[in-house]
Amino acid sequence: MGVAGVVLAALAAHAAPGAGLDGAAYMLLFHAVAILAASPLLNRPGVPPAILVISLCAWLSGTVLFSADIAMRAVAAQHLFPMAAPIGGFAMIAGCLALATAATVSAFRKH
Repeated sequence: MGVAGVVLAALAAHAAPGAGLDGAAYMLLFHAVAILAASPLLNRPGVPPAILVISLCAWLSGTVLFSADIAMRAVAAQHLFPMAAPIGGFAMIAGCLALATAATVSAFRKH
């Protein structure tokens, strides 16, 4: 995700300014860091691993769908598939909500 984000940022700056690639690049870069930051929580007692895995998978799949659709529109003038970007966006939102749920459950769980 990090490599793809840097590549899309370079394309946005040099090959296709204003085509929306910068937004796709930012999503890839931000969520790559978020996944790396949240992954160690899998080993933390009290954090429900199933909810955290759902969050990480939603971030990963949502970010890839969203960014790939934006990149396809900018580079090839076609969609990855209908509604790919909105589905990806909803998956990223669901990932955030799942992480908030895991944090809330962890806060109220007795360790």
